[in-house]
Amino acid sequence: MFTKMKNIDTAFKYVRGFTLLVIICCAVICCYTVSRSFQTISRMQDKVYILAAGKAMEAYASDRRDNVPVEARDHIKTFHQFFFTLDPDDKVIKTNVTKALYLADESAKKIYDDLKENGFYSGIISGNISQTIHIDSVKVDTQDYPYRFKCFSRQNIIRTTSILKRNLITEGSLRNVSRSDNNPHGFLIERFNTIENRDLTVENRK
Repeated sequence: MFTKMKNIDTAFKYVRGFTLLVIICCAVICCYTVSRSFQTISRMQDKVYILAAGKAMEAYASDRRDNVPVEARDHIKTFHQFFFTLDPDDKVIKTNVTKALYLADESAKKIYDDLKENGFYSGIISGNISQTIHIDSVKVDTQDYPYRFKCFSRQNIIRTTSILKRNLITEGSLRNVSRSDNNPHGFLIERFNTIENRDLTVENRK
């Protein structure tokens, strides 16, 4: 009788141990499953589907910090394109400059006001002059805030009889602001300054 009780007690201990092991394994599997589910949901929330030309295109959302250098360079390029691309048309000049001034502070506005007061834009219109710009490179230091930058570019000033090529180097800093339709990158150029703007070559037009 005693031997049977001892065997029953031993068997009970084995069953209890096995049951606890099964419960622990189930708990671990449940925790792992829940964790993976949350990760999957999180990844799915970062996906965006864009409908273009009747086709669904998949895009991924990312933290802005990952894109700061790219967005900063594009912001600077966009500003320079609007501010320095001119045609002999008052409406075109106003439209481009207005778009550019949404991307910069009063330092750019002061340069525009000085040029306007000195008759620069009037000379563009009366002389039928067009001005284009080509951005060679943009260097942005994202280690310190606000982000300092230098922009290296070349200008083509197209007159009736000649094309003047100039070297243009500018600098400034970028401050974070709210994104909007007028400022999609969410940066504002501050302390904008021209370091160099010198003639390179003059070509006669045929």
